[in-house]
Amino acid sequence: MNNIDAVIFDIGNVLIEWHPENFYDQTVGTERRKAFFSAIDIHSHHLEIDKGAALLDTVNSLIPRFPEWEHELRMWHDNWNEIAAPEISHSARLLCELKRKGITVFTLTNFGHDNFPRSQDAYPFLKEFDQEYVSGRLKMIKPDPEIYQYVEQDCGLNPERLLFTDDRAENIKAAADRGWKTHLFTDPQGWANRLVAEGLLSTEDAK
Repeated sequence: MNNIDAVIFDIGNVLIEWHPENFYDQTVGTERRKAFFSAIDIHSHHLEIDKGAALLDTVNSLIPRFPEWEHELRMWHDNWNEIAAPEISHSARLLCELKRKGITVFTLTNFGHDNFPRSQDAYPFLKEFDQEYVSGRLKMIKPDPEIYQYVEQDCGLNPERLLFTDDRAENIKAAADRGWKTHLFTDPQGWANRLVAEGLLSTEDAK
């Protein structure tokens, strides 16, 4: 018998890879990518998208400031499903197996409100969650405590009966500080082993 009421997945680097540098290395070359990321702190701008800004509006606001990087900036929007890719197939199987067994599964993710549906269309398993806690919709972001508090109040479950995995230690710590069970995601097999240890999946299920 397990004592978990809901399993909560982060998405980036848990269910789909999030290394945008790889996409640009393959399309514009490593040297130009390095220059692009040096000229524009693209990750800080993407943080604003995760906080609720629209992806296309953000791109369009940057182009006049950095016209020499218009091509690369437009790719951030136009090639979104090639940037946030590929799927982490073992993790996706674990999600679907939990659902098959009737276990409640949420996502708590730092993700833009308008690009998240695009990723769901590309990866249908991202539509399998019983509840979606998406930072860009909520205008709250991990690891701020308020987003964890919102999840608790919305789902009405005991924090000690939530199991949350995320690849970022600060996000895990914020959840653990509220009493959640946590797993720092480093690879799918480690997460599979934790799900087995919690009595949620069998060893065969977790393959």
